[in-house]
Amino acid sequence: MNQTQLSVPGTPLATVLPPFPHTTTPAGGEHHNLAVVLFALVVVVTLAITLWVGRRGQAAEDFYAGGRDFGPLQNGIALSGDYLSAASFLGVTGLIALYGYDGMLYSIGFLVAWLVVLMWVAELVRNTGRYTLADVLATRMRQRPVRAAAGTASVVVTLLYLIAQMVGAGSLVALLLGTTGPAAKTWTIVAVGALMIIYVTVGGMRATTWIQIVKAGMLMAGAVLLTVLVLVRFHFDLADLMRAAAHGSGAGNSYLEPGLKYGESTTSRLDFVSLGIALVLGTAGLPHILSRFYTVPTARAARKSVMWAIGMVGCFYLMTIVLGLGATALVGSKAVKAANPAGNTAVPLLALNLGGGEGSTGGTLFFAITSAIAFATILAVVAGLTLASSVSFAHDLYAQAFRRPHLPPVTERQEVVMARTAAVVIGGLAIVLSLFAQRLNVAFLVSLAFAVAASANLPTLIYNLFWRRFTTRGACWATYGGLVPALVLVLFSPVVSGARTAMFPGVDFHWFPLENPGLISIPLGFLLGWVGTVSGEEKADPDKFAELEVRSLTGAGAV
Repeated sequence: MNQTQLSVPGTPLATVLPPFPHTTTPAGGEHHNLAVVLFALVVVVTLAITLWVGRRGQAAEDFYAGGRDFGPLQNGIALSGDYLSAASFLGVTGLIALYGYDGMLYSIGFLVAWLVVLMWVAELVRNTGRYTLADVLATRMRQRPVRAAAGTASVVVTLLYLIAQMVGAGSLVALLLGTTGPAAKTWTIVAVGALMIIYVTVGGMRATTWIQIVKAGMLMAGAVLLTVLVLVRFHFDLADLMRAAAHGSGAGNSYLEPGLKYGESTTSRLDFVSLGIALVLGTAGLPHILSRFYTVPTARAARKSVMWAIGMVGCFYLMTIVLGLGATALVGSKAVKAANPAGNTAVPLLALNLGGGEGSTGGTLFFAITSAIAFATILAVVAGLTLASSVSFAHDLYAQAFRRPHLPPVTERQEVVMARTAAVVIGGLAIVLSLFAQRLNVAFLVSLAFAVAASANLPTLIYNLFWRRFTTRGACWATYGGLVPALVLVLFSPVVSGARTAMFPGVDFHWFPLENPGLISIPLGFLLGWVGTVSGEEKADPDKFAELEVRSLTGAGAV
């Protein structure tokens, strides 16, 4: 296996798109052709779904919410598909392979977050909104300021999440092709960006949902197969698997104990706390997850969807622990890090080993199938993210916040056209930004999106649903007060500069020591939401809160 080196961020834009180089593969031209065929099959199937579904309806409700006619099981599978991204399949497994116990914390955090969604968000959001988070706020707040704040935050969060998926796509295909240059990853990111734009502009929410359902089935089947093969290799003896993983890690028993990644210093321990808070609270503020609750007809269906999703997500994250341990035991942490320093290619390397190793037909077949499943995962998730951000821009910013009062209201057709245009622009921006983040682990990149979502969206959502005195001023302070500090802290953290794996490793302008800003920005969002409310002269309308309360709890008047 040729070792795939990640491209160095900070390359001038003029050199970002080099000619595609001659590549070599781990297992020869015949097996390379098989991998290419599988990738092409994934693309053809998803495009066929998009074209088929895209002809069924062009109204705003069809484009934004899929006509609200998906059942709880369908939506639950789609929810898990939205959530189980490249960060889950590639990033979390890679972190477990590299850091053992500390990497498992990602699996636990991502799973526990769904309990917050189930208890606080699912039914209430379905009852009080129409298409976006801003709809929930606008039921009792002044429309223009809260839509401007919530729409901006939603676009930023989904853009951060998109970058993570595109980085995963670049790492995956570069490993598959065995290239040593940055061109394969660059062109893969461009291709994935182009595909996600097509999915959204042509198919909308209906197509995105069906792509998620197909992808979730493929992902679960692939994870089950690999997990069983790992367990068979160790005769279903988990203790033997853990011992072999500890040996393969090169760190001995420290691999199975806390502290390998987050225990070296006080700063790393604080980073662990910050990460945990962001993972647990972030899901409830993710726009592409919240928008899924509007695709079902009732709040009860929304809650059932979450329960189905929790079951699938829980099973999957249990399997990621076995896969991460298996990658360390069979491939070795050193080999995983050599192929990709962030660990994003641990699962494909594990599949190659389980199938018979480098050069074998079985190994290359397993490697290609696993890579194709991961590629389908990325395509599906980027489609959902692009849709969520484009809907927020068109429905909240273009149609409401940026619309001058004296102009006639925007029609549904104009909204949908703007949403499609926004998908193209946001997709292009995500492509450019992704080219400079290829040194970072995709699960870690997603944790940043979770931190921003928990800082900007969650305080506003919780206060709006449960605090009678909450005002428009408080909503804006909470949103911007969480969003801006989170982005500033990330900008001046070791993620961007001052570290070997930073986006710009050649410079150092960081002053914030933590990699994840959640420890500071999440409490700040809640605090500023409270300060903005109690310090202003504006009084909340008790009648509107009463109406919101009844509607959120009973569904009376829900769309």
